[in-house]
Formats: sequence, structure tokens, C-alpha cells
Amino acid sequence: MSSVLYDAPGPKARFRNAVWTVVFLVLLVLGLWWMLAKLADKGQFEWALWEPFTTSQAWTTYLLPGLANTLKAAGLAMVLALPLGAFLGILRLSDHRWVRGVAGAVVEFFRAIPVLILMLFAGQFYVEYTNVDSAVRPLYAVVTGLVLYNASVLAEIVRAGILSLPKGQTEAAKAIGLRKGQMMTLVLLPQAVTAMLPAIVSQLVVIVKDTALGGVMLSFTELMTERQTLSANYGNVIPSFFVVAAIFVVLNFLLTTFASWLEGRIRRGKKTTGAVVGADEVEDLATGRAI
Repeated sequence: MSSVLYDAPGPKARFRNAVWTVVFLVLLVLGLWWMLAKLADKGQFEWALWEPFTTSQAWTTYLLPGLANTLKAAGLAMVLALPLGAFLGILRLSDHRWVRGVAGAVVEFFRAIPVLILMLFAGQFYVEYTNVDSAVRPLYAVVTGLVLYNASVLAEIVRAGILSLPKGQTEAAKAIGLRKGQMMTLVLLPQAVTAMLPAIVSQLVVIVKDTALGGVMLSFTELMTERQTLSANYGNVIPSFFVVAAIFVVLNFLLTTFASWLEGRIRRGKKTTGAVVGADEVEDLATGRAI
């Protein structure tokens, strides 16, 4: 059996794929065993190094405050970057060339600069040109860098999601007399959300992880910075990395799980009821009267 995109593998191809899968799994297991053996040789699995994580002091003093700052920065960046990215993405589809040009220049400029540099520039800007208190200045700089970079990436996701829709959707919206703004908000964007959601969630995961960059250069007390302080006090560098990595995995897993649930709910909500719309109802829809 074959499809439009590829031919179904035959017996030899399936056997070859199975062999490569087994080889990869064996190599992966061996690599993990070698890594764990090296860590065990260095005494990284001794209970004294892991015991601090069973007490409340390590969590209430270091990890939980750092996690709270990570969530605060990521949440603010998401709330600001999502609408800004959608706005820039829509501007890039404008009928006016100068609007498309300005929006495209903004998106390409901020998307080309590493997010850490944007954070550093923002931090220096707040130092020299604003009266922002030094206690919250690192948070402002981190959020600003995350918003500028991720809004530019999200703008391209929105633009690609809208362009992926069949042209018939745009033509149908124009046929019933919708203006460009109404066509975007009532027809194109609601349909494009489902197609864009996986890419948007991937970018939101990037936002959560990139908050750690603020602790490297801006002394933002997020989860990784607090991990460094914790490991300095307890002398458990490798175990602390394992614990923080597990926290990030749980955070991103919860985010992707929620996105999958939301995507399924949106898809179920778009299923047709199968009702037949008559000529009178079509006329009511076109004139805006309730059915």
C-alpha cells in the first residue's frame, strides 16, 4: 500500500528499520549506564547529597522562591508576547505595502538578535533611562527580552497559520461583504488557531526555559540561580541539576498537556452538527439578523 507522499516500506525495509531501532535503543541504554556508572564512581548518588531535597528548608528557601520568579517572568512574557505576536503577524498580511514592510522589519530585526543580548540591552536601558527600582530591574529586563524575541517568532507562526488556510475561506468572507478586520477576527484567526497551537506551545516552552538566561547575566533570582546558591551551601552540584531539570520537565509537560487538551476541545467544538441551512437562514446570516 502506498500514499501520495511515500511508498509503504516492504519486508526488507521494515526489517532494516527494526534493526536500526534496536541498535539505537541498545546504544542509548549503554550510554545511560556509562553515565550513571561514572556518577556513581564520583559518589554523586550518596544519600548525603540528596538528603537536603527531603527537607523543607531547601525548598522554601531556594527552590520554591526561584520557581515562583521563573513562573512570574514566563507568565508575564507569555501574556505580553502572545497578543503582540498576533498583532505583528496580522500586520504582515496587511494590504498596505508600507505596513507590511514596517512590521516585517520589526519582526526580522528582533528575531535575528539572540534573546540574551536583548535582555542585556533592556537591562542597560532601564539603568540609564528609567527610574525602575534595582530590585525589580532584572525582572523587567528578562521579560522585555523574552517579549521582543518571542513576539517576533510568534508573529511568523500566526502569519504562517493564516496563510495555510484554504483561499476559499477568504473568498467566502469577501463574498458576504466582510471587511478585512472582520474577516481576520471572525473567519481566519479562529480557524488558524488549531493549526498554530502546537507551534505556539513549543514557543511557550522556549519562554519558560529561556528565563534561566536572566540568572546568568542579570542576577535574576530564578530557579537556576537559586540552584547555584543551594548547591554552594550543600555541595551537591550534580544532584541539584537533576532536581531542577526534573522541575522544568514537569512544568513543560503540564503546559503541553494543557495545550493538547485545549486543542482537542477546540477541534470537538468545530465539528458540524450536520444541520442543513436553508435559503432564508443564509439570507439572515448575510444581513446579520439572528436566526
